[in-house]
Amino acid sequence: MLVNGSPTEEFKPSKGLRQGDPLPPFLFFIVAEGLSGIVRQVVDKNLLKVIKVGKKEVDVNILQFADDTLFFYQAETQNIFTIKSILCFFELALGLKVNFHKSKVGGI
Repeated sequence: MLVNGSPTEEFKPSKGLRQGDPLPPFLFFIVAEGLSGIVRQVVDKNLLKVIKVGKKEVDVNILQFADDTLFFYQAETQNIFTIKSILCFFELALGLKVNFHKSKVGGI
């Protein structure tokens, strides 16, 4: 491996990202887009029943900001199981953990 043009031994990083590092927001966007893509595929296969909003009946199914994700679907037991399955798949694929004890389900 070359560092500044000089040969050096390979090294293993011992610490992760640090506070103030500009990379984490970009990593979040990549991961968030992956979750949105999985949700889009499930909705396209009619495995989730979405909510239609407004006069034009626009589909609203997922909103993401900061480190929060909101899912919007019809209040059906099957939708809850499907969303939980998506999140479990997401955990397995990326190695990120979803804390279901901090997660909430509510009806409007």
